[in-house]
Amino acid sequence: MEIEVIKIGQDQKEYIRIGCHKVDSNVKEIVQFVKSRQGKIDVKDGDEMRSIPILDIYYVESVDNKTFIYLKKDCYEARIRLHELEDSLGRDRFIRISKSTIVNLMKVEAIKPALNGRYMCRLNNGENVIISRKYVADFKEKLSR
Repeated sequence: MEIEVIKIGQDQKEYIRIGCHKVDSNVKEIVQFVKSRQGKIDVKDGDEMRSIPILDIYYVESVDNKTFIYLKKDCYEARIRLHELEDSLGRDRFIRISKSTIVNLMKVEAIKPALNGRYMCRLNNGENVIISRKYVADFKEKLSR
């Protein structure tokens, strides 16, 4: 496959063009990846609302009926429930690792066994999150793909 990048003027709209013989799973995966990079989530930043790129999310956690989105160094509150966020983030990149946590697979650095059948998941920012027993098999399967 040949890849060509062309620099365009600031006045032109950016675009991506894919030339292929057939639309197979590889092409669909590329399209999904590009679309997911364009997505944003609205979060609370103090008294203001702001949008953060989905790609910057490391994990999402629900605590006391509040949803928190963790980035490399920052944490924001979202006004959306965890299960609603899980649906909108895309299940090919984000996966549930416990009843209250969803993690971005692209930010996973390593996993190792912990106590009682659970696993410890280390993220690229050095933070550790626990994968509960119930979700370990799904997590391993998703990582192997």
